[in-house]
Amino acid sequence: MHPIHHFLPALFFKFMALINTIREKSGWAVGAIVIGLLLFMVGGDLFTGQNSFFGRSDRSVGEIAGQEIDYDEFNATLEQAKQAFIQQQGRQPDEQAMGYLREQAWNQMLYRIAFQKQFDKLGLTVSDDELTDMVQGTNIHPSIRQAFTDSTGQFDVLKVKEYLRNLDKMDPQAQAAFANFEQNLRPERLGQKYTNLLKMSTYVTSAEAKRFNEGMMAQVNLRYLFVPYFALSDSSVKVTDEQLQAYIDKNQGRFKVEDGRSIEYVSIPVTASVEDSTEIGKTVNELATQFAAAPADSVFVKLNSDNPVVPAYLTAADMPEKLREQLPLQEGKVYGPYAENGTYSLYKVTGQKTGDQSAARASHILIKSDATTPEADVAAKAKATDVLAKIKGGADFAAMARQYGSDGTTATGGDLGWFQQGRMVPEFEKAVFGASSLGLLPNLVKTSFGYHIIKVTAAPTKQTYRVATVQKSIQPTEGTRDAAYNKAQELKGQATDLESFRKAVAADKSLQKAEAKNLGRGDQAVNNLQEARPLVRWAYGADDSEGAGAKQTGDVSRVFEIGDTYVVAVLTGERSKGTADLASIKPEITALVRNELKAEQIKQKLSASKGTLEQMAQAYGSAAQVKTADNVVLGQSMIAGVGSEPTAVGRAFGLKVGQKSAPIAGEQGVFVVEPTSAQPAPPTTDVAAARQQLTAQRAARIDGLIFEALKQNADVKDNRAKFF
Repeated sequence: MHPIHHFLPALFFKFMALINTIREKSGWAVGAIVIGLLLFMVGGDLFTGQNSFFGRSDRSVGEIAGQEIDYDEFNATLEQAKQAFIQQQGRQPDEQAMGYLREQAWNQMLYRIAFQKQFDKLGLTVSDDELTDMVQGTNIHPSIRQAFTDSTGQFDVLKVKEYLRNLDKMDPQAQAAFANFEQNLRPERLGQKYTNLLKMSTYVTSAEAKRFNEGMMAQVNLRYLFVPYFALSDSSVKVTDEQLQAYIDKNQGRFKVEDGRSIEYVSIPVTASVEDSTEIGKTVNELATQFAAAPADSVFVKLNSDNPVVPAYLTAADMPEKLREQLPLQEGKVYGPYAENGTYSLYKVTGQKTGDQSAARASHILIKSDATTPEADVAAKAKATDVLAKIKGGADFAAMARQYGSDGTTATGGDLGWFQQGRMVPEFEKAVFGASSLGLLPNLVKTSFGYHIIKVTAAPTKQTYRVATVQKSIQPTEGTRDAAYNKAQELKGQATDLESFRKAVAADKSLQKAEAKNLGRGDQAVNNLQEARPLVRWAYGADDSEGAGAKQTGDVSRVFEIGDTYVVAVLTGERSKGTADLASIKPEITALVRNELKAEQIKQKLSASKGTLEQMAQAYGSAAQVKTADNVVLGQSMIAGVGSEPTAVGRAFGLKVGQKSAPIAGEQGVFVVEPTSAQPAPPTTDVAAARQQLTAQRAARIDGLIFEALKQNADVKDNRAKFF
């Protein structure tokens, strides 16, 4: 609560008395001004639902299992997560990290509330003796064990007890961290007990174990006729909305969705103009003169560079390309300014010396072997020899590299740039740094990569230069920023609903509209707009300032400043938690329903033909293919060359050898299967092993399934977007 709220009642009555006095003497006009002053002092939260001025309070972050979550309660949990992050990472969380921490805090509260109801029903508890045992007893908690294990891998419980005896003498931060850890031990142990009850109740019968084992061991070889769905054009199959809705109704469990909001928006980036660049350029030119006369270059860099770096000795391989182009460099000279990637750079050479290792520049053409056989190696060498001969005969090296090279340097004509000794394979370096002159090396060089044709383009050198660097970013001026903001405000002024928003964007060719569908309540980004949380909150009806968030489709947002971009958005759609509506998933299910309709057409045509698979395929047409699949495993449901086809594989294991199935609608197309031989699973002699494997598979899924089940039954109402 803001401190002013503690004395608002008294302040309110004093102001009312003052207003009455002024009203009697000066009329309502002055009185209205004073009322405005009062509202300003109270603040905008008087009408936002986050105040207690008139006893109203809307500080509910959400509801879990019927229990309302107050803002302060949630914020306390969030603060614990934040402090843990700071201790672990050694830094304050940025906005992206805060998004993760809010989700962590919410899940922690969901776990605590929803699970506690289950703990209470079952009478699960954790005694004080258990807690003591977890910290300094026999069944030590893994975190404690890890923290007090020495370099030899030995855990010493005496060190734990000594630590606890001295805890009250430690700094408050350490005490708070341990208190927080200890506070979470009880709910963690309760959760373990609860999940263990369910895990230990996982049971696999002997019949299930035998069936599982048979599924993994039984194999069949088969012939099959296959007609892929893409053999029929999509345009030949018409899908109606009624058919699509019927599919959704039949498969509701597959189309469960969370709340979503869809928007269209325009981003107006704030980028430096030519005039801004020119203005910064004048400043950098002045700095160049001062830099040349500066007696202490390190201090000058620290005071004037946007990205200060301690001056260092650089080889030709390490220095920026613009500076490298000026080699050899002169001591005491300032090079630049150079404008590159939105930055002006100045380089001052303050010393030179011979380094320990050489640097050189070279280009190469790599000819790789197609295989590891001696014959492939001979062929690669012959090809490399031929290319080398062409270059010696006058062919352009770069052109040959683009034509014959087989690595990532083909696009640059084989250029490897500058590199220092120790960065290439030994055979390659020996050839380059041992070269007596520039130009094409007369012989091929073989390395583990293949055969190299090498051209030395800059002589090896050990010369290094001490370089001090001053960089100035080309930033937009306030005038440029104002122009972008005014453009965004102009769009906002023209757009009052979805239609006028689209019309205004279409009329201005400099504006580009983007769309974001089904933004989640907790989303931090909107497409490529990072840290766009305020925009997401607006779409969900909340806003930090300047009015309320979107209330209905067609509402236009205020101008948002997201990084160096101004954004204006319009709400285009709302999706409620539950089963997805047809419009939001129409493209996805259209393909599924279309395949079902295609399957009926294909099956009908195949059913009309008789005879062998080949005769059926011939009668159907060129789209029908007859293939074989060997060693098909029942439990894996894979047909080589097609993919996962559980229905077709399952049907094949239900047929006798030589028996042909009816047409089967599969995942990728329609099948007719015919087993040619079968290898039944051998009798299960070790039921225990099969049962153990299947039990482990089921138990591994339990933790996630329990959480999702309790979350679903907790009737969660998430209103965090009002506050975060």
